[in-house]
Amino acid sequence: MSYLVPFDDSPLSRTALRRAGEFGRVMDERVVALVVVPPSTDYAREKGWIDPGEPYDADRIERGLRAAAREIAPDAEVRVETTEETDYRASMTTDVVRRIRQVAGDLEASVLFIGTANAGSVVTPVASVGSPVSDDPQYDVHLVRHADEDLAD
Repeated sequence: MSYLVPFDDSPLSRTALRRAGEFGRVMDERVVALVVVPPSTDYAREKGWIDPGEPYDADRIERGLRAAAREIAPDAEVRVETTEETDYRASMTTDVVRRIRQVAGDLEASVLFIGTANAGSVVTPVASVGSPVSDDPQYDVHLVRHADEDLAD
């Protein structure tokens, strides 16, 4: 069993990773930070992984996210997954959610630590991975809705 944390280096995902690391130490559970990197310049810019005008470089993005995750939770395993070009019927978020669910199943994750301001809301934004991932009954979910001040942007 393991604790899985979808990690995109946002303040909420940083806090979720920190909490998973704390729980993992106490419960002696494996912690995996999952970074999903779609092949999209727009998505990378939206996440703040690259600056406007900067070219998309998946390897550089991966290195940066690995380093950020290790800084927060040095004992966590960092797993990087990519997605294919988005199917015209699916959104980038759908592809990311699909990959998170696949990895959760592969790892037999017991708890997902999700940093999102939107999961569980009555109205869920299309761009949120929190609600679709938290709906899966295969694992428990720990929602982080408020970022720790020292991990905020």
